[in-house]
Amino acid sequence: MQSSTFSNGTQASRPTPRPWLRTVAALGLSAVLAACAGLQPPGATSRGPDPAGVIAPNANLLVQGIPPIPASLAAQVDKYTDFRGHGFVTWHPTKPEMIVTHRAPGSSVTHLFRLAQPLGRLEPLTEGPDPVSSAHYEPKEGRFLIYARATGGNEVSQLYRLDLPSRQSTLLTNPDERHAFETWFSKSGRFLFSSVPLDRTARGGTRTAVSTVLRTMDPMDPSSVKTLAELPGTGWNAGTLSKDEKTLTINRYISANESQVWLMDVDTGQRRQVLPEPGSTVRGVHAVSRFLPDGSGLLVATDRFGEFRELATFDFKTSALKRITGHIPWDVAGAAMSYDGKLLAAAVNVDGKDEPRFFDPTHDWAERSFKGLPDGSVGAMRFHKKQALAAFGVNSAKGPGQIYTLDAGSGKVTQWTKAYAHPELDVASFGEQQIIRWKSFDGRTISGLISRPPAKFSGKRPVLINIHGGPEAQAKVGFLARNQYYVQELGITLIQPNVRGSTGYGKTFVALDNGRLREDSVKDIGALLDWIAQQPDLDASRVLVTGGSYGGYMSLAVATHYADRIAGNIDVVGISHFVTFLETTESYRRDLRRVEYGDERDPAMREFLHNISPLTNAHKIRKPMFVVQGKNDPRVPWTEAEQIVAKARANGTPVWYLRAENEGHGFARKENADFQFYSTILFMRETILK
Repeated sequence: MQSSTFSNGTQASRPTPRPWLRTVAALGLSAVLAACAGLQPPGATSRGPDPAGVIAPNANLLVQGIPPIPASLAAQVDKYTDFRGHGFVTWHPTKPEMIVTHRAPGSSVTHLFRLAQPLGRLEPLTEGPDPVSSAHYEPKEGRFLIYARATGGNEVSQLYRLDLPSRQSTLLTNPDERHAFETWFSKSGRFLFSSVPLDRTARGGTRTAVSTVLRTMDPMDPSSVKTLAELPGTGWNAGTLSKDEKTLTINRYISANESQVWLMDVDTGQRRQVLPEPGSTVRGVHAVSRFLPDGSGLLVATDRFGEFRELATFDFKTSALKRITGHIPWDVAGAAMSYDGKLLAAAVNVDGKDEPRFFDPTHDWAERSFKGLPDGSVGAMRFHKKQALAAFGVNSAKGPGQIYTLDAGSGKVTQWTKAYAHPELDVASFGEQQIIRWKSFDGRTISGLISRPPAKFSGKRPVLINIHGGPEAQAKVGFLARNQYYVQELGITLIQPNVRGSTGYGKTFVALDNGRLREDSVKDIGALLDWIAQQPDLDASRVLVTGGSYGGYMSLAVATHYADRIAGNIDVVGISHFVTFLETTESYRRDLRRVEYGDERDPAMREFLHNISPLTNAHKIRKPMFVVQGKNDPRVPWTEAEQIVAKARANGTPVWYLRAENEGHGFARKENADFQFYSTILFMRETILK
């Protein structure tokens, strides 16, 4: 399969795992914070009496300040907690069957399933307490799968061989490193994978990634590992091999606004940069998708011609780029080409909705159209190696992910999976998200998505502002899952803003919050609060702000800047102090985050970051706060949550705190996500539903 999804400007920006932050120093800090805040120390159980009519937290949850969860509430919202869609993983190399991800009934997390025909029976392949979301068939006969899995949300992914007849899994990689599958060497049966060795002796015990190592292995013999190359630092990932398997494409991610394309000689390990041209002053996004079918060049994504990422071809002989989608004023979010080279499929991010576009490589990349494609946001297509079939996922406001195929020859569209929703829910009645726009402090137009409650709710409605993470992410049209309960049953208006720094609106917009411009994005929310106050159907006195990761920072920052204009905030795995975050986030991320936030090693920047951090300004937080955190979070360490909880409580602010010992950067297990959901509803009752 030759395909690519360009996230944050380049294929190389996919999430990279890291190990647990577990050091004596960190544990000491936690104990001190716990003592100050009245929290249980690490390792203490949060499970207490389970009286009739109350949902007790499971043994992995630490709960502070949250009132008992009535069993009646859980029963009332149950139908909104069990949406189960499907995600496409990979095609079988010879048969028209696929591997998909799905959370089975009664399961806590998603796993791999084999699907042999449209709307057929899902055959379970993996199991266990940790989710599995990626896999790759042995490329000749499909005799086994290579899949990746991490433990407890720590993102230290390991690679396993799954023998399909026996369902037995064999660990292939070193647990002291993080690994990612890259591609197959079909001729030899070996596969290429990347590894990041981790230095356990770094300052404070923090593991520091020193390089990215490309290795090959015969999956039937884990001891057969050979090193292909060692690349300095992180941000590297391999792309695809040439037909003769002698040349490998490599992407190097530097920041959301800069990436490079390299070629490597497989035999010697020598590499050379091809985009941007060595010595050139050109900067920008350059990400390779695949070799062109005739081997004359590459299919790439780049923003060097303007504001948006577009597809282009790179010619090896002339080093020239030829634009394919320059006429489309939006980012190309992903692309795939059929193996016969007759069709190129792209997902184009049109104002927050991914729309499919098709091009004919044999007729100067002329656009083609297909009828009968389902409505909704369409993910990047994945072509079958032997047949003219392209698989793609679709989700919309009316349902979670479902998988379809397009026959590139006949144009026939076939539905392969059907998402599950509780039979008492009419998901077809869920309203579509609408785009809203408002002027910010500097006259710039900011946009977002709004979901309004049904007409049965009258009067001015309370508002939930949900800010995405990243910060180089984007709120897109799609299924709202549990959030639909707030809209459909509680009558809350949901707004998902795309403040400056979000992707999807051009490379200039992405950079508008970098470094010392950080709080300009917070001012965008201030302008949104002004907009809310002007709307006849919205209640500006009942506004709750929430967000995850960077969105968690934003919710905290709004709570310090606009405490008198909100009813409360919910911080999910958010940054509370930029300096402590940059010093303790996993090392593979640190330099990438410094490009975005600023380098805390510079004294002037360190002072600036300290001054704008929510922890420094916690005395300004006067409204109730709910903090949610995973203990194994490799991106935003759990100490970020505990220090803001301690500081806010010391100032007399009411704080609810929920920490999961078996989660990382957000809750992946259903039982934990359910408890967070119940608690959030109670928090809404205390803040905006009075």
